Amino acid sequence: MKLMRYGAKGAEKPGLIDAAGKVRDLSDVLPDITAHTLSPHSLQRLRELDAKELPLVANPGRIALPWSGCQKFICVGLNYADHAAESGLPVPPEPVLFTKTITCMVGCNDAVVLPQGSVKGDWEVELGVVIGSKARYVSEDHALSHVAGYCIVNDVSEREYQIERGGTWDKGKGCDTFGPVGPWLVTADEVPDPQALPMWLDVNGKRFQNGSTKTMIFGVAQVVSYISRFTTLYPGDLIATGTPPGVGMGVKPSPVFLKAGDEMHLGIEGLGEQRQRVHAWDPALIDG
Repeated sequence: MKLMRYGAKGAEKPGLIDAAGKVRDLSDVLPDITAHTLSPHSLQRLRELDAKELPLVANPGRIALPWSGCQKFICVGLNYADHAAESGLPVPPEPVLFTKTITCMVGCNDAVVLPQGSVKGDWEVELGVVIGSKARYVSEDHALSHVAGYCIVNDVSEREYQIERGGTWDKGKGCDTFGPVGPWLVTADEVPDPQALPMWLDVNGKRFQNGSTKTMIFGVAQVVSYISRFTTLYPGDLIATGTPPGVGMGVKPSPVFLKAGDEMHLGIEGLGEQRQRVHAWDPALIDG
């Protein structure tokens, strides 16, 4: 099942994608797709619907975040050995964790706005893992049973803020619009093996990232189990699991960084595609 939300900011409607790839409206079934909707019981009720009987949405317009009510956006850094190498860093012995702010989350095709003074904006296609039931000290064997589904995340970053400005990575990760998510939340039953998903990212039509989740250092089950030792995961929480090589700062001989007018286009097999235009600082694009 592919769940999504569509419509203008503040007026999003719930929907799903039918077998023909068309958007169907869920407004008569539930008012919104929230963290509560992602519980196993609620998802089962949605699976029992006949999508053909739901209203067809001919022109959904803006594709919004697939669900509302995310409380935590936790990320895994350096989770692909070849990405660690291009970053000039050793393979970590344990998952490297950092957070992105909830306010950085935007729809999959919304504008990415560079913060004031940005000089090293960068991209990262990542597999997002969405929690569906509370997870605390869960074993790896049971970790995937707590996953509601999967989505695409573009972990947009400002490398100068992240690496050269002191302190933690977070200041270069949580800027407004730096977390495009979607287009869909694909339920876990449609992703039998999250460690076998090809992924890619283009900038201005040039392929920079071309990888697969099979080369993760720490797989999805291990990551969910590990994070649950340090914080309780609740329905709607999002984990971004790391990126394969090909980020801008790793380009040789000279890094490539985002500038206004650039277009990012990225996808993960079975989870859809994203496309974002990069803009110079403009609060109207964030608040509008």
